[in-house]
Amino acid sequence: MMSSPRAFLSTALDALHMPHLEFTSQLAQHVHCPANQTVTATTLNEALEAMFSQFPALRDYVMQADGTLQQHVAIFIDGQMLPHGESLDLAVDEASQIFVMQALAGG
Repeated sequence: MMSSPRAFLSTALDALHMPHLEFTSQLAQHVHCPANQTVTATTLNEALEAMFSQFPALRDYVMQADGTLQQHVAIFIDGQMLPHGESLDLAVDEASQIFVMQALAGG
C-alpha cells in the first residue's frame, strides 16, 4: 500500500530541525527582532545565525566581535541556561525552545 502525499509531507516536515526562538520584550527595546521565531537549524549557532541574517543589528547586541555571547545576554535551551563561554555548537531539534534575554545583574 502506498503512503498518501500528506503522510509523506508530514514525515518530511517532522525530519526538519526547526527549533523555536523567543526574544524578550526588553531586547526589542534595544534592537528590532521578533518576539517569536521558528528557524531551520541543527545547532544553537545555526539558529542564531538564521536570526542574524534576517535582523543584522541583533548580532551586535547578542554577540561580541570574537563570536562569544555578550555579557548582558543570557540564553536558555529547553529551560537550561547556557553558561557564558560555552560553545554555541550545541545540538537543537524541532522540539527545542531557545529563550534569549537580557542577563540580570544586581545585588
